[in-house]
Formats: sequence, structure tokens, C-alpha cells
Amino acid sequence: MVLISQRIFLETIKKYCLARRIAVEIRSGGWLVIMQRDGERRLAIGYDVGLNSAVAHQVASDKAACAEVLATAGIPAIPHTLFLGARLSAHIPGSDSSDAMARLLDAHPGGLVVKPNEGTSGDLVCRVTTKAQLETAVARILAAYPSLAISPYVEIQHEVRVVLLDDRPLIVYGKTRPQVIGDGSRTMRELAQTATPAGQLKTMLEGFDAAELDAIPPAGERRILNWRHNLDSGAAPVLLPDGETHATCVALAIRAAQALPIRFASVDVVQAGGVWSVLEVNSGVKMEALGQRHPELVEAAYTAALDAVFASPRRPGEGRDP
Repeated sequence: MVLISQRIFLETIKKYCLARRIAVEIRSGGWLVIMQRDGERRLAIGYDVGLNSAVAHQVASDKAACAEVLATAGIPAIPHTLFLGARLSAHIPGSDSSDAMARLLDAHPGGLVVKPNEGTSGDLVCRVTTKAQLETAVARILAAYPSLAISPYVEIQHEVRVVLLDDRPLIVYGKTRPQVIGDGSRTMRELAQTATPAGQLKTMLEGFDAAELDAIPPAGERRILNWRHNLDSGAAPVLLPDGETHATCVALAIRAAQALPIRFASVDVVQAGGVWSVLEVNSGVKMEALGQRHPELVEAAYTAALDAVFASPRRPGEGRDP
């Protein structure tokens, strides 16, 4: 069965291949795509169409490694510190140090963000401000993932995603977090329940305590429902018009892509304290949420990437039909 979350990605590939007489097979529930033409085979897996080198893909997927690569290249980036679970930490002494985690918390009184080091879509991303919260977040993540990354919490004013192909911006859009406007009579909880899909409500409100949720915002007062900008957590994609912000984000994203180096990626750029930095680089370019609003742009971006795939010479190890 085709994964629903990959509908736009897969439909674009099938449409592309049909128009160009490329044989296409969808395998593994939509996770693997096999494309063949003139005896040569190209593969796509997840949201990776195969343009990026294995090293670039691995570095982009590793949040701590990516942050270090960017920092050594002089590119402003949100720092991420790697910690390993019990299965891996024996190979790197101190990589599971709870004392080191506690020192990070002491050094950043505004809190930390704890996340799977190679996770996607905001899965198990937690903001912590106390040692107890930190210990709980670490335990939850390491029960599901082999490693985690910890970064200082920063108050993000804006987050922009730049989709790049060979240093060329294909799509640039911001992520607008869900919000409500007080009416002077309903509580934050009631306003959120009215404005938020039931499946996303718990995730959105996990950063609020009971007193905040039971408080009644004044009429006309705007309240942000989620500290995160993840599209899977309710944020909405909004195309970014040309201008200074657009140019700044694109330039920073291109520098990040060149540092890895990576050909086809989406780069998340954030503004905190008036300064723009790279948050992460995504080797798998997922645009399902944007595709619901601008399917023509998403199709054009994937089409450009597929054009590059089939224009590229076959690399050693790629399949050729017997």
C-alpha cells in the first residue's frame, strides 16, 4: 500500500516517468521507487531522489555532524551536541554522560531542545527547562533511537525553508505557527480546541501548563500555540516573496549546501535575536504540506530534480539491466 504521506512525491514521479516512457515500480509500500530507461536504473528511497552523495546524505541526516560541518565552514548554525545511547556509547567514552547534559542545561537557563539525532518531522522533539524534564526526554528518545542531539533553546522569530537544486533556489517559504486570538470569554484550551485538529492538539499544547491553558486571553490578543515550526505539528507553509529576507535566506542556504556539499536539499534557516542561522539541512526533500497549497510548485521542483537524475551519468554501483 502506498504511504499516504508520500502521495505527492510518488504521484509526481509516476507522472514524470509516464510522460517520458520511463518504467517505474513502486515497492516497499511506497518507500522505494525503481525507475528504468534504456537499460539503466535509477532509484529513489524515502524522499531522496538519488542526487546526493552517500556522505552528503549522511551528514545532512546527522544533526550534530551537520552543525559541526557548518560551524567549521564559518556558517552560522544552531549548535547540536551528540549523545549516544547505551548500545553505541561504549565505543566513545563520555558520549552518554548525563553530567555533560546537565552542564548544558546549567549553561542555558532558557532551556534546551532535545531531539533524535537522526529523526525527522519533529518526532520526539522536546523543550526542557529542568533536570527532571531533561532526564525524561532523554529516556524517551533513547528508547526509540540510538542517539540524540541537544541544542540550546532559542526564541525563533521566523523559520524559512529553502529548497535547492545545485545551488539554485526552487522554492522558498516560511513556516507560520498556529495561533489563536482571544475573545475575552474562552480559555486558551477552548480556543485551541476550536482552532486545532484533534490529532495535533496534544502535541501543540505540551509546552503549556494547566494555569496557562485555563487562563482567558484578553479580546484581540494573539497567542502562539506551538513553540515549534514543524509542518507536521500544525505550522503552515507560506511562500516568501522576493526581498531582503528572501535574499538573506537563500544566500545562507546556498552556503550551507556548498559546505556539505549537497545537490538537492531543503535547508531550514531561522531568525533568533535578529540573527539568521541554519537550523538543519534535509537530504530527503519532503513537500507534502506545501503541495496541498501549491501542487504546481512542488511538481516543478521534483521534476527539475528528476531531470537532473536522468541527465547525470550512471555512477559506479548503479544498476544496469542485464
